[in-house]
Amino acid sequence: MHIDLGLLGAHLREHEVNPDRAAEVERAGYGTLWLDASPPADLALVEELLDATTRMAVGTSVVNVWTADADTVAASYHRIEAKHPGRFLLGVGIGHREVHAEYASPYDTLVSYLDRLAGAGVPADRTVVAALGPRMLRLARDRTAGTMPALVTPEHTRQARAVLGAGKLLLPAHFALAETDAERARAIARSGPAGTALVVSNYANNLRRLGFTDDDLADNGSDRLIDALVAHGDRATVATRLLAHRAAGADHVGVYPLGDDPIATLVAVADAVHAATV
Repeated sequence: MHIDLGLLGAHLREHEVNPDRAAEVERAGYGTLWLDASPPADLALVEELLDATTRMAVGTSVVNVWTADADTVAASYHRIEAKHPGRFLLGVGIGHREVHAEYASPYDTLVSYLDRLAGAGVPADRTVVAALGPRMLRLARDRTAGTMPALVTPEHTRQARAVLGAGKLLLPAHFALAETDAERARAIARSGPAGTALVVSNYANNLRRLGFTDDDLADNGSDRLIDALVAHGDRATVATRLLAHRAAGADHVGVYPLGDDPIATLVAVADAVHAATV
């Protein structure tokens, strides 16, 4: 079952997006709008965003297995698919032990959640998993259409493609900021999720596997780490850094905008990437 995700995806949280903003993101040329954080199981906002657009896909990044009942999510999937066929991709994730007191046996819990979705008729090829480490990547490969990892580098994309093999979706998200002053860009990044999420063990452990050290992870990120996680600089530089994921094996690059005006950042990034790929 084919779904067209386009070259670029726009990652926005619930408070950053509404139907009008979704339409603006679509006009900017994004193939997918990713609804970040943990949307409720009824996925009402997903439906509203699809109602407001004409061709752009919408994905969840991610439905959280601890907070969104699988049967309700499955019913929401079928409702949305019936209304907007071929435009919704269900992203599922296990969350983080720092947030969920019940966090235990994450792998087995995610397997059970995927079993429940499958039992309720959600097609495996319309589901992706937020996977970072090799075991979760193999689960994404074997049970779903692929993966949409976050807080990763092009090197992680290269390694993930080796695990997934050909034919599976690899949809990394990368932070971006249209700021040419490197010190200002790093300060903005450190005060946002690119810096604050480094205390989350899933992300920190994955970055250690990629060769970053505890010193890199300290104090919301070293310059080396922030520069690896955030595409900043002039527009051509931002485009080059994002497109490095494509060169490493990604099917699509998600753009996670930083700064005070996420929509303006998304528009600027789309212009730069499209200029670099014509």
